[in-house]
Amino acid sequence: MSFGLDRGRAAIETLASLERESASEGERQAAELIAGWLRELGCWAKVERELAHGGYRWPLAVANASCAAAALVALRRRSRFPRGLAAVIAGVCSAALWDDLGHGSRWFRRLLFRHRPTWNVVARTGDAGAERTVAIVAHHDAAHSGLVFHPALGRLGPRLASRLHERSSHTLPILYGVWLGPVLILAGACSRSRGLLRAGTAVAAGATAAMLDIAFSPVVPGANDNLSAVGTMIALAARLQRRPVRGVRVLLLSTGSEESFSEGMQAFGRRHFSELDRDRTEFLCLECLGGRNLIVLEGEGMLQMRDYAPQMREALAQAAASAGVRIGRGIRTVAATDAVIALRAGYRTVTLASVEDTKLPLNYHWPTDTPEALHWETIEDAIATCEAFVRARASTPDLHAEPELAHRAGASPRVAAGLQ
Repeated sequence: MSFGLDRGRAAIETLASLERESASEGERQAAELIAGWLRELGCWAKVERELAHGGYRWPLAVANASCAAAALVALRRRSRFPRGLAAVIAGVCSAALWDDLGHGSRWFRRLLFRHRPTWNVVARTGDAGAERTVAIVAHHDAAHSGLVFHPALGRLGPRLASRLHERSSHTLPILYGVWLGPVLILAGACSRSRGLLRAGTAVAAGATAAMLDIAFSPVVPGANDNLSAVGTMIALAARLQRRPVRGVRVLLLSTGSEESFSEGMQAFGRRHFSELDRDRTEFLCLECLGGRNLIVLEGEGMLQMRDYAPQMREALAQAAASAGVRIGRGIRTVAATDAVIALRAGYRTVTLASVEDTKLPLNYHWPTDTPEALHWETIEDAIATCEAFVRARASTPDLHAEPELAHRAGASPRVAAGLQ
């Protein structure tokens, strides 16, 4: 067993025994444990209390149910007012869902839903005085299960369309189904098409049912998603404390409420992005590292695919090669990780992940996501890759941020004083 993996494994097994729903007491307990373990290693660490709704299920369900109800009224009453009302409701909900699924401002949640505490762990190792920063990101909350996550569904593609599955860079973007119903209802109300109204109502009702099923399903242990990343981060901290790196400051961030579409990471950004120079800060997101095949994730997005910068993807692949680790390429995810928050803010970002032959994470959002099912050799490879990446960044000259990306994000060259 490589140095540090024993600590990471112990952390995974301990945390998996806690029910860690987003924005819950179990999530807080996990955050306190992680911060304590990092302090024991000699890292500076703290737990930051933020606010989050803590779930995507109810916002998506309410939006789809509202549209379906309005469409049913428009179908029963053929006058102009019900159609106009259905168009307004569907238009608002379509915009709300695009914003929510795209990790935008989340205005719909903030207006209609109660928020509660969520807990981020922020720690530091490496060279505290260095101008360059690498932020390692994991998350410690766990997801609800649901029938849409049944492993048999993920195996349908490889079995029924093996050639198409092999050529595809990602799996079927099923979250389009959550947005499609309101869009069809909007189109049907505006065009007076009863067919579109009926189709949109059916899709929206199905999406509502799926979200309700998830809401009332149990929280999974989340060993792969995402305690495997937490364990990797702790093991990396142990290695960097034993053999310090000069020339780069390393932030260790474990977020809460990632499973509610990265609300914890959004809160970290509101608190700290203004302190982190976009020309000197890079984000390495760790996600689901306990599967069979370690990969450089090429991009992500639920509705809109966003590719990571080519130089970051190549840097991560080179780090794996220098550590003697075999790593896959060419896969994108139609889910989303905390990395998308940093990416949208204009930072150079990349994600290290693992998948099965289905191109999905191991035991994704399913009760079998336990420590016993993890591929520990993949986690060991992930630790080695992360260490090689950090040490390479310490010795590599700064890359200039893409001008259009920095301009779009409103980049400001400020020093990270608040994280010293």
